Amino acid sequence: MKLQITIDGKSYAVDVEVLEDDESFETPKYPPSHAGPLPAASHPQSHGGSWDAEGKVCRSPLMGLVIKVHVEPQQAVAAGQLLMLLEAMKMETNITAPRAGAVKSVHVKAGDSIKVNQMLIEVE
Repeated sequence: MKLQITIDGKSYAVDVEVLEDDESFETPKYPPSHAGPLPAASHPQSHGGSWDAEGKVCRSPLMGLVIKVHVEPQQAVAAGQLLMLLEAMKMETNITAPRAGAVKSVHVKAGDSIKVNQMLIEVE
């Protein structure tokens, strides 16, 4: 069987060999798209980083680079507020506050290379 396909605006003539002649094959039927809002996720909100049980110390979840630090010591932060941005393998990871508090200390700065489990920030 000969087919013509187009990839990136360029047409190609191809030969296709049918290995099985199955007449019972039908095009799969997909359910209609869901138009309403998606259900809430069943997992807790992620705050990036590896926070201790009290939400006071954040350690790096990955090896990478600190792109930007958005807070400084003694700054008040709200739950969910962006604290810093990390990059690993061209993907960005937001580190956000798990709870309201004040930044006790920041252990890294923009441009720093970080290791897995390295202390990043402390919140009181």
